[in-house]
Amino acid sequence: MKKIEAIVRPSLLSRVVDSLREIPEIPGIIIYEIKGFGKARARTAKDKFTEEFIDYIPRMKLEVVIKDEQVEEVVALILKNAHTGNTGDGKIFIFQAEDCVKIRTFEKGEAAI
Repeated sequence: MKKIEAIVRPSLLSRVVDSLREIPEIPGIIIYEIKGFGKARARTAKDKFTEEFIDYIPRMKLEVVIKDEQVEEVVALILKNAHTGNTGDGKIFIFQAEDCVKIRTFEKGEAAI
């Protein structure tokens, strides 16, 4: 199992989520409203004092746990629907998900996702 975390522009969230919903076996998606800044934004701060007052940029974070064989499809859909070609498009992180337990049924592993 893999856990995919993607940080995307809020304006593109619906496109990304709608494309992921088309995957028949997608188990569900967790969405967070987040704020932060990337390398380009951090470089504008000349000193520690200025850095503390940088405006944070709103982004959306998606999390989904999927089967290993779904990684390429999920990443491709996120890239296709979140890409503008401009600075600040976001990032996709892929982690190994060691295990999963479904609280309602006590199922474990892939059966739980």
